[in-house]
Amino acid sequence: MESAKNISINVNEDDQELQNNIEKLVNALPKETMCGIPLFQYNGTWYPPNAIRGVISSQQLFQADESDLILASFPKSGTTWLKALIFSIVNRNRYQPKHSPLLSIQPHDLVPTIESDHFRDGLPRNLHQLSQPRIFSTHMPYASLPHSIKASNCRIVYVCRNPLDTVVSQWHFVRSMVKNNNASAQPNPIDDEFFDNYCRGFQAFCPFWDNILGYWKVSLEKPEGVLFMNYEDLKQDSVFELKRLASFLGFPFSAEEEAQGLIEEISTLCSFENLKNLEVNQKGLRLSLIPTTAYFRKGEVGDYVNHLTPSMVEILNKLVEEKFAGSGLVFKSKLNS
Repeated sequence: MESAKNISINVNEDDQELQNNIEKLVNALPKETMCGIPLFQYNGTWYPPNAIRGVISSQQLFQADESDLILASFPKSGTTWLKALIFSIVNRNRYQPKHSPLLSIQPHDLVPTIESDHFRDGLPRNLHQLSQPRIFSTHMPYASLPHSIKASNCRIVYVCRNPLDTVVSQWHFVRSMVKNNNASAQPNPIDDEFFDNYCRGFQAFCPFWDNILGYWKVSLEKPEGVLFMNYEDLKQDSVFELKRLASFLGFPFSAEEEAQGLIEEISTLCSFENLKNLEVNQKGLRLSLIPTTAYFRKGEVGDYVNHLTPSMVEILNKLVEEKFAGSGLVFKSKLNS
């Protein structure tokens, strides 16, 4: 098998040559299967088949613009919610909440993912159709972002969630995909193998601690470039967090907008309950694999207590304590009363 290190791609290759070289690289990567889904290890991170080619090609082909806005996250940490919020904040002068495209278009279609949408097959698609400022999302760790993003002044928002709730949400998400592709599959409680894989860093876009810590450290070094947000804080005080988010994005709310209740309107429009109940988010498949409903399960803080055994909680808490020791990052497992 050809070494992955000996294969490279460049912007001067034609489309077919580019795709061929990407396939050679993908075929040379370490590969394992999780719940029937193949995962490829690249630069220390495990990627699913619908993202690996996009990661490789976007690293060299994606050209960032200074006005670009990037939403980064580890999967199942509030990505869909933040897509809706950022889109609404940035475009509030074009669309009032009662006329928002979110009422008829899924958040993932309004804010596509770099690796799974724009570069999914290795070739850039639909980038010229985006209005300014362009809004992208990604699950790539900071170290693996395209160089043009890290070298530019574009702004990155990272949303983080307690790993205890994240693993439960991931389990249900993966089960939704498996059930969709296997009519005989039955919902199961989170099993030991899935949990163990998560704790050893074998899941899509894992290890989760590398993903989180990469953005956390950069947010401390360059707070003007990376805003680190906690899912639990958004649930606790959405109005305060939306004001902080809007200011960072360069679209602060005016005193008049605040007085008119616009922040509350956007918060209500993008709330989990409202998005979940919209018809557009109750049908269809995303990426020909993922049921749209899989993106809207509960969205609760602390729901892990209903799914993880006490020993699982103890194991994961010890892992988190070890991996995040000295970072200054603290996770909330419940909302303040």
